Parts: sequence; structure tokens; C-alpha cells
Amino acid sequence: MKSSDDKSSCEATEKGKLSENKYFSIIESLLFVSGESLGIEQIASIIKCNVEFTKNLIDEMSSVYKKDCRGIEILRDNNRYRLVTKAENSSYVEKLLKNNSRQALSQASLETLAIVAYKQPITRIDIDEIRGVKSDRAISTLIERRLIKENGRLNVPGRPILYGTTEEFLKYFGFENLDNMPNLDSIIV
Repeated sequence: MKSSDDKSSCEATEKGKLSENKYFSIIESLLFVSGESLGIEQIASIIKCNVEFTKNLIDEMSSVYKKDCRGIEILRDNNRYRLVTKAENSSYVEKLLKNNSRQALSQASLETLAIVAYKQPITRIDIDEIRGVKSDRAISTLIERRLIKENGRLNVPGRPILYGTTEEFLKYFGFENLDNMPNLDSIIV
């Protein structure tokens, strides 16, 4: 690691300087326990290192996790990081949980979620028009599961609610960001 020689980029502890492996261990614990993404500044503050050094540590950790023998990886989105299981292990995780979470959503919920994902921000009325049926229940289910959220209001009479996807949506489908979603043209037959 390029910056591992620069231990001055971190504060000393009572027992002196920490090793790179100890920083890896601490960051891994933070990401694991949080269950959600953490900002680089927050991680750097906790481990008492500068942001650049912390970013280099996480980049190196990410490289280690990308190896075939690891079951987790670090996803980065706008300088926020989170631990996730590797997508290729999902069938085994599903067996453990005895619940295929993708099947847990109804067809109506999946249709609604796809519309929100590709057309966001979007109103309920626009979703209903695309689907051809009311989507109240599907929207309610998706909000309960934190896959979509209210994303402001449209500046027209009645000020309808706009909906968009959440970070939980990204986790659910294993996307780092919305740019990782398949191109709509490539999936329309």
C-alpha cells in the first residue's frame, strides 16, 4: 500500500501506531456492525486517520475482498462504503435464510418497483398510467420494505408525491449506484 509508510497520517494510540492489518480489522468491524453504508469522513474520524489514508486502506481491503476465496465485498457509492455478500453466493445465502427475497415481492410490486427505478422521480398517477391499474398497495409495500421513498413533491396543483428508490433498493439488487442497472433498451424485447 502506497500510504502505509506514512503513519503520520493517523494519530498514535496509547500503545503507539496501529498496523495496517489492525486498521483493516477495525474498518471491517465498523462496516459489518453498521449494516449500512458509512461515509469516508466518518470512518476516518473513528480510526483517527486522514481521509486519503483511510480511502487507500479501504481500496486495498476491496482488492483483497475481490479475490475468489472471499464471500464479501465492499461497495462504494459517492465516498460511502458498505459490506455486502458476493452476488455469486446468493443462492447459498437464500438456502440459509430459506427465503428467496426476490420472490417475496408480488408481481405488482416488482412492476411498480421497476417503473420507479427507471422513471424516478415519478408520481403514483404516472405509475398507475404506465401499469394500467392502481398501484396504491404496491407502493405501500415498497415503502414498508424501504425499497422506495417519498422524494419530494411535484410543483403542480395538488402537489403529488414523487417517489424514488432508496439505498436499500441498491443493496437488494446488488447495485453500487443506479448507473449499474441494466439499460432499459437491452431488456425490452
